Amino acid sequence: MQIPVSRRAAVQGLIGALALTAGLTLAPIDAAWAQFRVDISGVGATQIPVAIGKFRDEGRSPQPLSQIVKADLERSGLFKTLDASADKLDEIARPPLADWRSKGADALLAGSVTPLADGRFDVRYHLWDVLKGQDLGGLSLVVPAGDLRQAAHRIADEIYERLTGDKGVFATRIAYVSRVGKQHSLMIADADGENAQVALPSSQPIISPAWSPDGTKLAYVSFEGGKAAVVTQDVLSGRRRVVAGFKGTNSAPAWSPDGRQLVVTLSRDGGSQLYVIGAEGDGLRRLTQSSAIDTEATWSPDGATIFFVSDRGGGPQIYRVPAAGGSVQRVTFSGSYNISPAISPDGRWMAYIGQVDNAYRVQLMDLSSGNVKTLTDTREDESPSFAPNSKVIIYASRAQGRDVLMTTSLDGRIKAKLPAPQADLREPTWGPQVAPIRR
Repeated sequence: MQIPVSRRAAVQGLIGALALTAGLTLAPIDAAWAQFRVDISGVGATQIPVAIGKFRDEGRSPQPLSQIVKADLERSGLFKTLDASADKLDEIARPPLADWRSKGADALLAGSVTPLADGRFDVRYHLWDVLKGQDLGGLSLVVPAGDLRQAAHRIADEIYERLTGDKGVFATRIAYVSRVGKQHSLMIADADGENAQVALPSSQPIISPAWSPDGTKLAYVSFEGGKAAVVTQDVLSGRRRVVAGFKGTNSAPAWSPDGRQLVVTLSRDGGSQLYVIGAEGDGLRRLTQSSAIDTEATWSPDGATIFFVSDRGGGPQIYRVPAAGGSVQRVTFSGSYNISPAISPDGRWMAYIGQVDNAYRVQLMDLSSGNVKTLTDTREDESPSFAPNSKVIIYASRAQGRDVLMTTSLDGRIKAKLPAPQADLREPTWGPQVAPIRR
C-alpha cells in the first residue's frame, strides 16, 4: 500500500516500545513562529456585513480584542467587516442603527475592556441587528490577561452563532506537528494559529496526533529511543503514558467518543491489524482479522462504527466495521487510492485523501448518499480533520516548497492558508469544542 511519506511511517515503519518520562509542560515557541499569517481565498455566495468598533479602553489592554474578533469573522469567509471605531461606541448606549443601516451594515458590535485592581480584565460586548433594529444581547467576562485572546474568540463565537445559527469554533484549539531541520515538535495553538506552544519537542519524528473528546489529552506516536509507541499526554501537566508499546508496529491512535478507549494499529500478532485498547493501556482486543494492512482508523461520533484504511482489495480504500467487531464493508469506490478518513462530528460527512489525476486531494463524501466531491485543487494534501461544528476542514498541503496548514469550507469555496515561514507543518487535528484550559 503506497502512502504519502508522513503517513507511510504510520503503516509500515512503527516498531517497538519505549519508556517515557512525565512532567513536560507546554512551552511558548519563539516569537518568529508565534504569528500565523492567514490568507483567505474565495468567499461565500453571501457575506454578512458587520460593523465593529474599537472596544472602549482597548488601549489599556495587552490584546487588541476588536481586531481579533474582526479577524476571526473574516477568516470564516461568511462575514465582511466595516470599521465603526470613529463612532466611539460601547456596549452601554444604543447606537444609531438607522445610520448604520444606511452604511450597509446588517449588524453592529461594540464593547469595552476594563482593567481591574486585581490584574484581571472585565470584557463586555453588545450586538445589534441593524436591519431589524433589534438588541441581540451581549456577554460579560472577567478574565486574567493571559485569557484575553480566548475572550475575544468567545465573543466571535457568540456573534457567529447569533448571526448564522451555527456554533462558532474560534475559541477551539488545533494540534499539529512541526519540523525545523531535524527538530520535531508537537504543537498546540488557538484555532487562528496564534498562541502556539510546544507540547513535546523531539529529535525523532512525531506522527498521528489525536485529541481526546474532552480536550485534555493528546494521543500520538513517538519514536523516542529509536523505537515507536503510542503515547497519551495530558495537555495541562505534560504527563505522558505509553498506551501501546508492543513488539512490532504501534501506530495510528484514535479516541473513542467517550474517551475510554483508543483504536490503534498493531502488528504484535502478525500483519498490521486494528485493536481496541483502554485509555490506560488495558483491555486489549483485536478488531480486524485479515492478511492485509489495516490502519488509520477513526470512530463514528456515536461510537458504533470504526472507519479505517485497508489494502485488502488490492489498493488502499476506506472500510468500516462495527466497533464491537463483525463484518467489514467497503465505503470508498471512486478512485484506486483513498486514505486518511475523518468523520464529521455531526456524522454526516467523511473527509479523506483521494488520488485524483496523480494528485492527492481532499475529498468529501456525504455518508447518507455516498456522493463524493473534491474540495481542493492542490497536489499533496494530507490529514484532513473537521472543526467541531462540522463546517470547516483543516488539512496539510504544500505551498512554495513548504508543508503548510490549510482550511476549507465544505463546498471548497473558502480556503485559508496558515503558513509558518520557519517550519514545515503537518498532521493537523482540530480539538473539540470545550471550555479553554487555564494555563
